[in-house]
Amino acid sequence: MRRRTVVAALGVLSCWPYVRALAHAGDTHRHAQAGRRTGLAMSSAFAPDGSLWMVGLNQRRQLFVQRSSDGAHWSAPRVIDTGHDTIAAEGELRPKLAFGPDRRVVISYTQPLSKPYTGEIRMLRSVDGGASFSLPFTVHRDRQLITHRFESIAFDSSGALHTLWIDKRDLEAARLKDDGGSYAGAAIYRNVSLDGGRTFGPDIKLADHSCECCRIALAPAAGGGLAAMWRHVFAGNVRDHAFCTIAAGGGSASEMRRASFDEWKIDACPHHGPGLASGTGGGYHAVWFGVRHDVPAIRYALLDEQGAPRGPVLELPDAGAEHADVGSVGTNVAIVWRSFDGACTRYSAWLSNDDGRTFAMRVLGSTEDESDNPFLVRRDRQLFAIWRTRQEVRVERMFG
Repeated sequence: MRRRTVVAALGVLSCWPYVRALAHAGDTHRHAQAGRRTGLAMSSAFAPDGSLWMVGLNQRRQLFVQRSSDGAHWSAPRVIDTGHDTIAAEGELRPKLAFGPDRRVVISYTQPLSKPYTGEIRMLRSVDGGASFSLPFTVHRDRQLITHRFESIAFDSSGALHTLWIDKRDLEAARLKDDGGSYAGAAIYRNVSLDGGRTFGPDIKLADHSCECCRIALAPAAGGGLAAMWRHVFAGNVRDHAFCTIAAGGGSASEMRRASFDEWKIDACPHHGPGLASGTGGGYHAVWFGVRHDVPAIRYALLDEQGAPRGPVLELPDAGAEHADVGSVGTNVAIVWRSFDGACTRYSAWLSNDDGRTFAMRVLGSTEDESDNPFLVRRDRQLFAIWRTRQEVRVERMFG
């Protein structure tokens, strides 16, 4: 495959209105399904020094990182040694990056295995701020040739590293007993590392009967822990969403609560996970895709501290919206998504400055070529939207 150039549209980190700068990195891959999943899937995060990092795959499917200290200039792409691993980077399977205390940095990804829909969660760790990384290792203790996929990672306020993933060990156990007819979907598992990824605690089941192929959304929770939201298989094969919180330091998790009530009955995984962000007053902002009364839509709601919707559930003003993400800073809330009309993919935002009570729509761009799902990253009191297309990576400040 020929090399292409990814262009990063950035501004100086202190103001970032919208300035273009080069970030030489290859893309690869193919259009996949109606969702236009591609190998462009990547992630970004701000380092403690304020620089923006990105992690993705180049045209040779090698893992690389790049960083920008001023928003106008990018370092050369640095290939990270992952041995002989194959790395998933399409749709909701993407490499991820997280910065912790004491110069700790981790990168995670799903490695597909020999059977369809199987995988392992792999990780690399750094103790020198990302100057060097370890060789990859498997995060979970279970080594069956089954699904361990769609991981999400985050450091909590205490510095504990949390990894959550979709796991089918319980489905396999049920199949050995009764061909799996009594077990719906998969499960959400988690573990915790208290030393930045050097060692991990046991695999802990968070919930039975999750959906099989949707991303898990994480957000900071009151008390310094994490809140998690995922698509769940409720009674009657209803594919709505569940919510729980995990205590800081890797302690106990709250009882699972239902967070959406679309009552969408479907015997399949939509491959379309939710987004979650901390709100004011201890609640959360949530977005998800579902079908309610035969109307498919991305919906938004404000959740209370236990994850239950409070107030109205709103539909995004775009019937084709998909793979939305949500972020917040104080009472400012941003939702970003893309939509495809058969010829062009549009990149849009819905912005609120009154804690989600009212929104204004803003079209951010479009492309006729491949593109990744957009997402939001936060730096202090600023929120930025990131969207990767075949030609460029666009980074735009959402407020101010």
